[in-house]
Amino acid sequence: MIDSGNTAWMISATGLVLLMTIPALGLFYAGLVQAKNILSVLVQCFAVACLSSLLWFVAGYSLAFTGNGAWIGDTGAFLLAHLGRAAVHPGLSIPETVFVMFQMTFAAITPALIVGAYVERIRFGAVLLISGLWLMIVYVPVTHWVWGGGWLAARGTIDFAGGIVVHVTAGVSALVIAAMLGPRHDFPHGIRPPHAPWMVMVGASLLWVGWFGFNAGSALSAGADAGMAMLVTHLSAATATITWMAIEWLRFGKPSLVGAVTGTIAGLAAITPAAGVVGPLAAVLLGALAGGVCFIAVLMVKQVVRVDDALDVLGVHGVGGALGTLLLPVLSIVGTGGAPLAHDMAGQFAAQAIGVVSVGLWSAVATFVITKVAAMTVGLRIDPEAETIGLDFAAHGETGYHVMR
Repeated sequence: MIDSGNTAWMISATGLVLLMTIPALGLFYAGLVQAKNILSVLVQCFAVACLSSLLWFVAGYSLAFTGNGAWIGDTGAFLLAHLGRAAVHPGLSIPETVFVMFQMTFAAITPALIVGAYVERIRFGAVLLISGLWLMIVYVPVTHWVWGGGWLAARGTIDFAGGIVVHVTAGVSALVIAAMLGPRHDFPHGIRPPHAPWMVMVGASLLWVGWFGFNAGSALSAGADAGMAMLVTHLSAATATITWMAIEWLRFGKPSLVGAVTGTIAGLAAITPAAGVVGPLAAVLLGALAGGVCFIAVLMVKQVVRVDDALDVLGVHGVGGALGTLLLPVLSIVGTGGAPLAHDMAGQFAAQAIGVVSVGLWSAVATFVITKVAAMTVGLRIDPEAETIGLDFAAHGETGYHVMR
């Protein structure tokens, strides 16, 4: 039977998750680039969301959530041809249409997260080709492994809302693409600061609000699990924000707005896999750890590994998602409000580690092949003159700002 309360909440949560991609992620990323590239980032996020939605309709949902295979689903829901208006999703009390749409918004934002790694220097055709292939080859199988009854689900790996499925896949893949694409001109010392920090803050704020749909919506009902997921999500984000600000204040003498909201996203990414398991105290501890660990990871990617992951997708999303996934077993017993695990402590940690490592490896190898295909077909990098002019005009024939003289 369809429950109207659960259905109403899930429709709301679905809208909140779509808000995370358009406009939230678009504004967050657009403010971080130079003014001459603002529109290119917005159109990349917008187009990736649309492309992912269509691929989800054609085959993505079916391969992710139907069938009993260990590795991939079946073709029973291609083109959503099976979907009746009154169909109830098995095991839930919401229409299957709502479940399809909720999961579609996850499929839309995950490849859009990767946009942050290659901004200001990539061909638009490569963005579309890589994103489409990546969704079907990386995201869809991993979704089936974890949430569709695949082999990681059978091992008891817990990923409540996407620490592995969304953040580890996107973070690892972002590093691979950025390394293969090469750095921006004058990286690392000549890179200009974000052109609109206020826009970054607006985008981050919308992401924070949308994340309640992401995490609390993953309870798939309007009940106690959704309530706890919302509470711990907020606490982790707030704690990571303060932690990142404190580190910047001590290290550089001044806390920055961009740094503060980057900490927010780190806290949100870290709590995502654990939001259905941990309680409030654990969320605060995880947020503090996420703020510190992700701060270090961002510095290491650029200064030690020396890869131009432009907007820190690996350091914030990949490391944050992996951190929350791996610490989930320990944090589940901290304070009150925790939920039971699938195994004992050691067994659950093993299941979590297997999930992170296997998905990270698959994401890296598959993304390398996908990027090679894009390089051999549509090409990866814009020419130096276009990079100097900016992608807004060079690739799209528009400018974000018209200054009257």
